[in-house]
Amino acid sequence: MGRGGELRRVQARDGELGAAVARAQQGDEAAFATAYRLVQPGLLGYLRGLVGDEAEDVAAEAWLEIARDLGRFSGDGAGFRGWTATIARHRALDLLRRQKVRPRAAAFEPDLVELPGPHSTSEQALETLSTERVLALIAELPREQGEAVLLRVVVGLDGPAAARVLGKRPGAVRTSAHRGLQRLAEELGVRGNGEERSGTKDKRRR
Repeated sequence: MGRGGELRRVQARDGELGAAVARAQQGDEAAFATAYRLVQPGLLGYLRGLVGDEAEDVAAEAWLEIARDLGRFSGDGAGFRGWTATIARHRALDLLRRQKVRPRAAAFEPDLVELPGPHSTSEQALETLSTERVLALIAELPREQGEAVLLRVVVGLDGPAAARVLGKRPGAVRTSAHRGLQRLAEELGVRGNGEERSGTKDKRRR
């Protein structure tokens, strides 16, 4: 299934997730298992984009912290996905610091570009991507773009939620996600106006 369809399905289950989290906070272990099942695939995909093969170990550490601090969480299903992504990101950055690995540097993304509309080039690109393919392509993006796309597409966060996870302005995250998605679309040869990739190359040569 394309990533766009998967993203919409994840977001559609936010009501179920919010209800499960509320029950889990009352001590319902089965409800916590439901919340884990709904969140873990996107969280693991996000971590794979950050730490590669260490993703499962980092996710396990994150879930220990999530379970410990669950009573402190306040919010709905979408908020829970953002909260868990923040915890997972902190654990991933801790690992990178321990390994003395610094993420790739990238140029500052100015707060100028809005995300495109519902029938955009970006969404068409997402519909063609498998999980493995999107992670491979995202790994080639500048870090700010790659992480913004991971949070928007793989975890399923909206712009403000992704910005809170990253500690940045929503406009800057929108810009990074937009430019990253544009690069993915170009890589796949998907053009929002029906142009072929070869036509785009001709324009670039002019």
